[in-house]
Amino acid sequence: MFDFSVIAGSTARSIIERGRKQIVQEVRETYLTHAAGESVNPDSYFLRFPEKPESRIIALPAYLGGKVGVAGIKWISSFPGNIDFGFPRASAALLLNNYETGYPFALLEASQISAARTAASAVLAAEVLSGGRSAGKLTVVGAGIIARNILEFFAAQEWSVGTVVVHDTNPEYGQALADHASKELGYQAATEQDLSAALAGADVVVLATTVGEPYIVAPDAFAPGQLVLNISLRDIGPEIIGGSYNVVDDVEHCMKANTSPHLAEQLYGNRDFVTGTLADVIEGRAAVGTDRPVVFSPFGLGVLDLAVGALVYRSAVAAGEAIDIPDFFTETTRW
Repeated sequence: MFDFSVIAGSTARSIIERGRKQIVQEVRETYLTHAAGESVNPDSYFLRFPEKPESRIIALPAYLGGKVGVAGIKWISSFPGNIDFGFPRASAALLLNNYETGYPFALLEASQISAARTAASAVLAAEVLSGGRSAGKLTVVGAGIIARNILEFFAAQEWSVGTVVVHDTNPEYGQALADHASKELGYQAATEQDLSAALAGADVVVLATTVGEPYIVAPDAFAPGQLVLNISLRDIGPEIIGGSYNVVDDVEHCMKANTSPHLAEQLYGNRDFVTGTLADVIEGRAAVGTDRPVVFSPFGLGVLDLAVGALVYRSAVAAGEAIDIPDFFTETTRW
């Protein structure tokens, strides 16, 4: 009951690398558990800094029931300025709590977990919304860690991809991701500096940037039937959202913080443009067509971090890779 362990990032990464298929399944089950009302997922809390408006630290508390039965909180920072110094913008820690007693039992380095749950969610959505595991052209906009993880999950799910096209405002980053897709994942890959050319003809588009305002605003930016994984949430203008099938992870959560769907809600004064949640599509309560673009916008639910974090914790303990902290709790009796 009073055991406490730490899971290092290297351990989490190793477990994720050998368990991507299982993580996609865990994410799928978590969406269904959440849709069934067996979870508690409060609003995220954003800690912002007056002198650093581009930076933030976010608290995501949650409880995931079903087979997991764990509470916890992810504390994740996003400091885009880190990129200028050559290291990742995001860092995170995940604390897991025992549901029966409330006692925390594990602390995990969570940037790997956060990236994995985001990537698994994206690839799961691509499979559900496209009805298969193939794309003649897969375009990735933004060549950071999230984009890399998404491509790794596509490969783990054995997607057949004709060409991976990478667009990034920094050609060096774009080439690095294209090289990774080619050399490490076995995909034919290339970079494209012109955004319109990168988007044209793509069966699947992955948006994984750090932008704060829409820059894809042309009404014909996306073609009917094109699947857009709106992972960074703020790339797309609200008018495009209004003319698309829109699938989200959670409607209430997605209508916040000036995401593209939130901007559409403000523009139209309603949520009629929302087709449904990914769980709705999985369970047949909603469907998408090919006469309009299909946009998946996941706000990112804390329950997903708990699901993947619990999996990583269990795997680390079973493999003897968890770092135990003896006597972490000094008072274990009332008297």
